Amino acid sequence: MPKPKTFEEQYPTIHRFVEEIGWIEIGQHEMISAFVRAYDLGGTVYEGEDSYPSLEAALQDLETGIKAYLDEHGI
Repeated sequence: MPKPKTFEEQYPTIHRFVEEIGWIEIGQHEMISAFVRAYDLGGTVYEGEDSYPSLEAALQDLETGIKAYLDEHGI
């Protein structure tokens, strides 16, 4: 049986982001409709969809959204 990937291996951009840049939030929020969100000291970096078919899908979207932000800003 293959060894399961660590979170860092599955989501390297999220891992780098929370280690070096900002923070993420996952779950329902009474004021924000996005299920996954990423922030840095400057504000909102990424807000995902209102819902996802799975937590895995939400994390994959967050990984992609944060990566796009970092690429766009040359970080």
